[in-house]
Amino acid sequence: MPVTDFKAHALKVLGEVAETREPVVVTKRGKPLAEIVPFAGKRTAPGRLADALVFEDDIVSPIGEAEWNVCR
Repeated sequence: MPVTDFKAHALKVLGEVAETREPVVVTKRGKPLAEIVPFAGKRTAPGRLADALVFEDDIVSPIGEAEWNVCR
């Protein structure tokens, strides 16, 4: 699709891409310029992994042998 046609009908083209899930290549003077593709997935919500992290107060000092969980 020429860039001038895309510019004139952008909302319609975006709607068609979303509905058909088919990408559209936008061209300028016959050469590919951009590809409009349907959105692929959900983004993760900010803070979703907040409970999965462990924060240590002192990460520089040695912790000692008693703190290591070593399976023998």
